[in-house]
Amino acid sequence: MHITLATFFGIDRTVVSMCGAGIIVFVIALWAARTDIAQARGLDKFVALSNLCFAVPLAAFGALHLSAVEFVTPMVPSYMPWPLFWGYFFGFALLAASLSIATNILVRWSGLLWGIAMFLFVAMMDIPGALADPRDRFGWTLAIREMAFGGGGWILAGNAMRGPGGSRLITVGRVVIAITAIFYGVEHFQHPVARPGVPLEKLMPAWIPGRLLIGYLTGLILLIAGAFMLLGKKTRMAATYLGSWIVLLVVFIYGPILIASLLDPSTAVKIEGINYFFDTLLFAGTILALASATPRTD
Repeated sequence: MHITLATFFGIDRTVVSMCGAGIIVFVIALWAARTDIAQARGLDKFVALSNLCFAVPLAAFGALHLSAVEFVTPMVPSYMPWPLFWGYFFGFALLAASLSIATNILVRWSGLLWGIAMFLFVAMMDIPGALADPRDRFGWTLAIREMAFGGGGWILAGNAMRGPGGSRLITVGRVVIAITAIFYGVEHFQHPVARPGVPLEKLMPAWIPGRLLIGYLTGLILLIAGAFMLLGKKTRMAATYLGSWIVLLVVFIYGPILIASLLDPSTAVKIEGINYFFDTLLFAGTILALASATPRTD
């Protein structure tokens, strides 16, 4: 069906697959969280969206693996056999994890395995890549981002497990996310016009008003929230404010950028816009997962 639609509209099937998978899981996750969203008040409505923000990007990235496996197989380390197999395998795994988290079914396993996968990627690919060129800030930005994503998965799993084991997973995730927030906060002050949230190579377009203000404000929120989370003080409040801010950035900054990317004739530009949108949404879901897993009495 995705391929037929892509052919009809003259759009690359990878673009249609990623957007289609994201929309489908968005509807599923929204339906599953409808009661929590209705009962939540104030910024807790953002917290109620934590599983949705986490699951939707996984669905989009899973579709990317399955519809454009040739794009991801070069990332498989050269010492691992069967790169094509791993490309497809991880695509199906991402879709399965996405549905699990969206419906809040067996999250203790999907979150745990997602976290393990992310930490393995950091050890096998991201850290070696960053060490190959230590002065390149983007290598470290990616490595820390993947660690935060892994920590978010462990928080989801720990919140589903409860007990001492679950608490330890949540603590590990909290520390990793806090360090990530502080690191990104510093980067925002050094590069304030970088796209906010996860400051990678691309800059905010010139047509976005108040770019410097957005960059510095995002950096300040990241630093303050990261410090509170690292100390374990007011963790729920800090994660709620930071996660809510990142969601607003996704909607009002990355949303228009995504629309502009989809209107571009280049497939590469389209996929890049989709990736940036969902990467930042996953970062928001990771932070909101910490807020959801932290007691209100914190």
